[in-house]
Amino acid sequence: MVANVASFARSGLKDFVLQRVSAVVLALYGLCVLGFFLVTADMDRTALHDYFHSFGMRFFSTLAVAALAAHAWVGMWTIGTDYVRQHYFGRSHTVYLAIYQLVCLAVVFIYVVWPMSVIWGV
Repeated sequence: MVANVASFARSGLKDFVLQRVSAVVLALYGLCVLGFFLVTADMDRTALHDYFHSFGMRFFSTLAVAALAAHAWVGMWTIGTDYVRQHYFGRSHTVYLAIYQLVCLAVVFIYVVWPMSVIWGV
Protein backbone atom coordinates (compact mmCIF):
# COMPACT_ATOMS: atom_id res chain seq x y z
CA MET A 1 0.00 0.00 0.00
CA VAL A 2 1.30 3.46 -0.90
CA ALA A 3 0.85 6.27 1.63
CA ASN A 4 0.27 9.87 0.65
CA VAL A 5 3.32 11.73 1.98
CA ALA A 6 1.78 15.12 1.21
CA SER A 7 -1.08 14.54 3.63
CA PHE A 8 -1.30 16.80 6.69
CA ALA A 9 -2.77 13.99 8.82
CA ARG A 10 -0.22 12.29 11.13
CA SER A 11 2.63 12.51 8.66
CA GLY A 12 4.79 15.20 10.22
CA LEU A 13 4.34 17.44 7.18
CA LYS A 14 2.28 19.90 9.19
CA ASP A 15 5.05 20.23 11.79
CA PHE A 16 7.68 20.53 9.05
CA VAL A 17 5.78 23.34 7.32
CA LEU A 18 5.07 25.09 10.64
CA GLN A 19 8.78 25.00 11.53
CA ARG A 20 9.79 26.45 8.15
CA VAL A 21 7.11 29.17 8.09
CA SER A 22 7.87 30.22 11.66
CA ALA A 23 11.59 30.34 10.85
CA VAL A 24 10.89 32.61 7.87
CA VAL A 25 8.73 34.92 10.02
CA LEU A 26 11.46 35.12 12.66
CA ALA A 27 14.12 35.81 10.03
CA LEU A 28 12.02 38.58 8.47
CA TYR A 29 11.42 40.10 11.91
CA GLY A 30 15.13 40.03 12.67
CA LEU A 31 15.94 41.65 9.32
CA CYS A 32 13.28 44.31 9.91
CA VAL A 33 14.75 45.25 13.30
CA LEU A 34 18.31 45.10 11.98
CA GLY A 35 17.32 47.29 9.03
CA PHE A 36 15.84 49.86 11.41
CA PHE A 37 19.10 50.01 13.38
CA LEU A 38 21.17 50.32 10.21
CA VAL A 39 18.99 53.00 8.60
CA THR A 40 18.29 55.18 11.63
CA ALA A 41 21.17 57.60 12.08
CA ASP A 42 19.90 59.47 15.15
CA MET A 43 19.18 56.56 17.49
CA ASP A 44 17.69 57.54 20.81
CA ARG A 45 14.99 56.39 23.18
CA THR A 46 12.28 58.36 21.36
CA ALA A 47 13.13 56.76 18.01
CA LEU A 48 13.06 53.27 19.53
CA HIS A 49 9.82 53.99 21.38
CA ASP A 50 8.10 55.34 18.26
CA TYR A 51 9.31 52.41 16.16
CA PHE A 52 8.35 49.62 18.53
CA HIS A 53 5.08 51.23 19.63
CA SER A 54 3.72 51.73 16.13
CA PHE A 55 0.78 49.45 15.37
CA GLY A 56 2.57 47.74 12.49
CA MET A 57 5.58 46.85 14.61
CA ARG A 58 3.39 45.71 17.50
CA PHE A 59 1.49 43.45 15.12
CA PHE A 60 4.72 42.12 13.60
CA SER A 61 6.17 41.57 17.09
CA THR A 62 3.03 39.65 18.08
CA LEU A 63 3.38 37.53 14.94
CA ALA A 64 7.06 36.91 15.75
CA VAL A 65 6.24 35.84 19.32
CA ALA A 66 3.57 33.45 18.02
CA ALA A 67 6.02 32.08 15.45
CA LEU A 68 8.66 31.60 18.14
CA ALA A 69 6.18 29.78 20.37
CA ALA A 70 5.06 27.48 17.54
CA HIS A 71 8.66 26.83 16.51
CA ALA A 72 9.69 26.05 20.08
CA TRP A 73 6.69 23.81 20.74
CA VAL A 74 7.23 21.67 17.64
CA GLY A 75 10.94 21.40 18.40
CA MET A 76 10.47 20.48 22.05
CA TRP A 77 7.64 18.06 21.25
CA THR A 78 9.89 16.35 18.72
CA ILE A 79 12.74 16.10 21.20
CA GLY A 80 10.40 14.67 23.83
CA THR A 81 8.90 12.05 21.58
CA ASP A 82 12.32 11.10 20.21
CA TYR A 83 14.15 10.73 23.53
CA VAL A 84 11.53 9.96 26.19
CA ARG A 85 10.83 6.40 25.08
CA GLN A 86 10.03 3.12 26.72
CA HIS A 87 13.46 1.82 25.75
CA TYR A 88 15.11 4.40 28.04
CA PHE A 89 12.53 4.97 30.80
CA GLY A 90 10.67 1.69 31.06
CA ARG A 91 6.93 1.30 31.38
CA SER A 92 6.47 4.68 33.04
CA HIS A 93 7.82 6.58 30.03
CA THR A 94 4.39 8.04 29.31
CA VAL A 95 4.36 9.70 32.74
CA TYR A 96 7.79 11.23 32.10
CA LEU A 97 6.70 12.34 28.64
CA ALA A 98 3.55 13.95 30.04
CA ILE A 99 5.55 15.79 32.70
CA TYR A 100 8.10 16.91 30.11
CA GLN A 101 5.38 18.18 27.78
CA LEU A 102 3.56 19.99 30.59
CA VAL A 103 6.77 21.75 31.61
CA CYS A 104 7.45 22.70 27.98
CA LEU A 105 3.90 23.95 27.58
CA ALA A 106 4.19 26.05 30.75
CA VAL A 107 7.48 27.58 29.57
CA VAL A 108 6.07 28.36 26.11
CA PHE A 109 2.95 29.86 27.74
CA ILE A 110 5.11 32.14 29.92
CA TYR A 111 7.22 33.06 26.88
CA VAL A 112 4.04 34.17 25.10
CA VAL A 113 2.22 35.93 27.95
CA TRP A 114 5.19 37.99 29.13
CA PRO A 115 6.06 39.51 25.70
CA MET A 116 2.38 40.18 24.99
CA SER A 117 2.14 42.17 28.23
CA VAL A 118 5.24 44.14 27.20
CA ILE A 119 4.16 44.67 23.58
CA TRP A 120 0.57 45.68 24.25
CA GLY A 121 1.05 47.17 27.72
CA VAL A 122 -1.56 45.02 29.42
